[in-house]
Amino acid sequence: MIMVGAMAAVLWGIGIAMKAPYHARWTMMGILLVAVMIIHVALPDGHPLRMATGGDARLWGLLIAFGFMVWGYRKFLGGLRRQVAAKAAPAPASSDRFSTTELDRYARHIMLREVGGPGQKAMRDAKVLVVGAGGLGAPALQYLAAAGVGTIGVIDDDTVENTNLQRQVIHLDRNIGMPKVHSAAEAMKAQNPFVVVRPYQRRLEEEIAADLFADYDLILDGTDNFDTRYLVNRTAVALGKPLIAGALTQWEGQISLYAPAQGTPCYECVFPTAPDSALVPSCAEAGVIGPLPGVIGAMMAVEAVKLITGAGDGLGGRMLIYDALYAQTRTINIKPRADCAVCGGQGLRPSE
Repeated sequence: MIMVGAMAAVLWGIGIAMKAPYHARWTMMGILLVAVMIIHVALPDGHPLRMATGGDARLWGLLIAFGFMVWGYRKFLGGLRRQVAAKAAPAPASSDRFSTTELDRYARHIMLREVGGPGQKAMRDAKVLVVGAGGLGAPALQYLAAAGVGTIGVIDDDTVENTNLQRQVIHLDRNIGMPKVHSAAEAMKAQNPFVVVRPYQRRLEEEIAADLFADYDLILDGTDNFDTRYLVNRTAVALGKPLIAGALTQWEGQISLYAPAQGTPCYECVFPTAPDSALVPSCAEAGVIGPLPGVIGAMMAVEAVKLITGAGDGLGGRMLIYDALYAQTRTINIKPRADCAVCGGQGLRPSE
């Protein structure tokens, strides 16, 4: 017995030294046991080699039988695991059919007569780009993914900071230091593995904007500076892409849909020049109440879903303003300007 154990240890050590895979090492163990059995069958009782290897073939027979039982049990468990994994894995979406898991997931949407199956399919086929993964982008991205928008792009060059976590709820404490687009993509895929997320870890700049926007049906602007807002608007107008834009300050938020091709003003019609920075301080300078970006960002996602599915009336030609401090909401009408440098009053009706 001791000799066989020593030989097994030597063979296993050789396998480790040669970096042989586990199945090769166990094969060597099997060959050793078969050789021992042959010795016990072929040699007469009392032979020194038989005595050195245990003296009784029945012991080794039991050991081999036990080994086969363990091997069979492991194979059986492996087969069960593969079957369970195959059933649990999301079925790839076809162009016309939802998997059973998707139908169950989106059942509350499909029940709505304004959405239904066709609306849910429109969402799955839609491509939406969100500019900014911060206060507004975070909730918008979460709800777009949960709603089943098929392809979601997100562009941002920032990283997650501790000060973001008070309001940018898509990011986690353990992701501090991670690029925001990757942190957001991780959360979105964890929320809904049926969507495709395209993270772009870079700043939106003039030379890439047109090529990037061209691949999407709808743009959501959640940025916090006017230079980027104007760039987003110019590019969206030039490509005929509808734009949903939101903005925040302290306790107040605003949101509107800008789509001159559909008869609305563009962003620059409403804000032809950027206000003085002293009049519109950033969140870092003036502060912002934590849940407010969630309210406006979720509204942006709702407007996106409505636009994609054709449900209800959107905010085209209207701006919704929400005052969280005094719990007031008001809507103002906004119109295209004939002298707009970007859209040229494209959204004006002939009578106007």
